[in-house]
Amino acid sequence: MNAGMSVRSAEKMREAEAARDELREALAGVDVVLPSLGVDLVSLTSDYLSPLVELGCCRADVAWKLAAALRKCAQ
Repeated sequence: MNAGMSVRSAEKMREAEAARDELREALAGVDVVLPSLGVDLVSLTSDYLSPLVELGCCRADVAWKLAAALRKCAQ
């Protein structure tokens, strides 16, 4: 791997981690925890895709809480 690819991968990782952390903080503000929230490592290897944040799975009660928080914000 050349240095340019390594730098780009590191930038993409920082971008995805920052987005994940900001989302985690915002969700915590409405008492929602997504336990599987993380960075999709496969997307970091693509030259064409933006880095992805995986929202993962959650219990039904967490999904309802998240839906309620989104509805409240949309009003």
